Amino acid sequence: MPVKAPRRTRDRILELSLRMFNEFGEPNVTTSVIAEELAISPGNLYYHFRNKNDIVNSIFVEFESEIARMLAVPAERRPTIEDVWTYLRLMFELVWRFRFFYRDLNDLLSRNRTLELQFKQILAHKIKVAQQLCEGLRSDGGMAGSDLEITALATNMVVVATYWLSYEYVRNPRNYTEAQSMTEALTRGCYQVMALTSPYLRGDARDLFDRLARDYVDRQA
Repeated sequence: MPVKAPRRTRDRILELSLRMFNEFGEPNVTTSVIAEELAISPGNLYYHFRNKNDIVNSIFVEFESEIARMLAVPAERRPTIEDVWTYLRLMFELVWRFRFFYRDLNDLLSRNRTLELQFKQILAHKIKVAQQLCEGLRSDGGMAGSDLEITALATNMVVVATYWLSYEYVRNPRNYTEAQSMTEALTRGCYQVMALTSPYLRGDARDLFDRLARDYVDRQA
């Protein structure tokens, strides 16, 4: 059988760094710890990355790529309420996968000018997609609201999604990294953001939201 080529050291560094940043928080992980965990010399690590910020920025490039690929408005048709739910689910999954950015957001941005500028663009992209989804629903009669209300709604959806894991961490820090707890937390987050849209929904979109809400309440019972 063919022998699988070993992963490049650079990829291993990024993979381990993401896992450790997520588990322990970026401020608590040093390049020395990363090198020791990988059983490589610090010099070998610095051959691939100048410093920890360089590692963080490289992980962020992957995050940006995932955002651009996964979070988009359907191009071939007008969006539906199901698209809003899917968008939120994908957003929360990405937030969870790269959760250290959100867990340590203020501290990271204060120390990393590159990340500060790029994260502003990420938030702007999320708001733009949320706004386009809502405008598509309004065009088909599934949502009511002025341009100003739709803009505020899209912003609020992104604000809640952005800080939801911080809220969940405060609620239950000891189980923060447990998969089952986080699955439930992400579902709660999706519902809470969807609930922001409920006063504006009409017709079939409102009926579907009501069904989703009943299913959510039944699962929580």
